[in-house]
Amino acid sequence: MEQYLKTGIITSTHALKGEVKVYPVTDDKKRFSLLKEVLISDRGRMRALKIQHVRYFKEMVILKLEGIDRIEEAEPLVKAELFVDRKDGLPLGEDEYYIADLIGMEVITSEEESLGTIRDVMQTGANDVYCVESKKYGEILIPAIKQCIMKVDLQENKMLVDLLPGLLPEV
Repeated sequence: MEQYLKTGIITSTHALKGEVKVYPVTDDKKRFSLLKEVLISDRGRMRALKIQHVRYFKEMVILKLEGIDRIEEAEPLVKAELFVDRKDGLPLGEDEYYIADLIGMEVITSEEESLGTIRDVMQTGANDVYCVESKKYGEILIPAIKQCIMKVDLQENKMLVDLLPGLLPEV
């Protein structure tokens, strides 16, 4: 399992005093108010920065990070990804998983055919959709619904699925 969970991407600077606009990649953008610090992926290494204050504007989060006090200091952070340590992640409900734990997971049908691995998770609003990269079928889109997802085993890194008719492309 991943140690760090991605929570956002810095998209731009905001104003002149070092604030940054963050596109949240978490189910609840208000979670930034609960954080004391974020980890920034900066040229391949993680660096912790304390959060001084958080504001929200439309779908964006505006952060003021400690030690970033001018726009010139914030500019190099644009396009940086923000993470939190797993221990600071939001608690999950039943049948909920962190996307980081699903990426790379092997997907197997109820007939024991290996379809491939999860490459991405699309969040559509109604339900998530797992994008599976398959050598045999190409890209397969599997809705994250109880009719399709039979079991998720984080320890074995495997997902058991029962595909509805039409989900597999013709070979």
